[in-house]
Amino acid sequence: MKLALIAGSNRTNASSTILLRYIASLLKARRIDVSFTDLYEQPLPFFTPDDWDFHPNVRQMISQVAEADGLILATPEYHGSVSGALKNALDYMSAEQVGGKPVLSVSAAGGPLGISSLTHLQAIVRNLHGVNGPEWISIGYGSNGFGPDGVPLDAGTRERVEGVVESFAKLAEVLAAGVAAVN
Repeated sequence: MKLALIAGSNRTNASSTILLRYIASLLKARRIDVSFTDLYEQPLPFFTPDDWDFHPNVRQMISQVAEADGLILATPEYHGSVSGALKNALDYMSAEQVGGKPVLSVSAAGGPLGISSLTHLQAIVRNLHGVNGPEWISIGYGSNGFGPDGVPLDAGTRERVEGVVESFAKLAEVLAAGVAAVN
């Protein structure tokens, strides 16, 4: 099984990106193949439907999403919504790449939680015909500290993230097996 992870911040050392790297480590420990797109390190030009000769970073991201059995999308919460960087990345995608795949939404907020960004992200996923996971992950002040190894300092946050990732991995495995059986 392969999962595509997209870190949707254009900020160095963003909490949402650190959290997504921790999630990647949990998945790798389960021997799940992971591709990781960090939009800070691999910025994308603004999407325009007038130009289909995509930048190499866009082509790489789309290829990783198309080849994946599921996606995990992480965003900081900006003004009650997803980051412009992640929204721009999602604008490059279509139901052809995302349709029928499970998607886990992850956010980091400056306040207690980033619920508004998660609901917006799930609406975008629905419009791309993705399958929103039944859970999501959000961290905010008080739960957004990380050790030098990238592991959340808060025990409750670690347990929550580990539990959600475990459930999402099982969902992705079941859906991937169902697609393989149909094909």
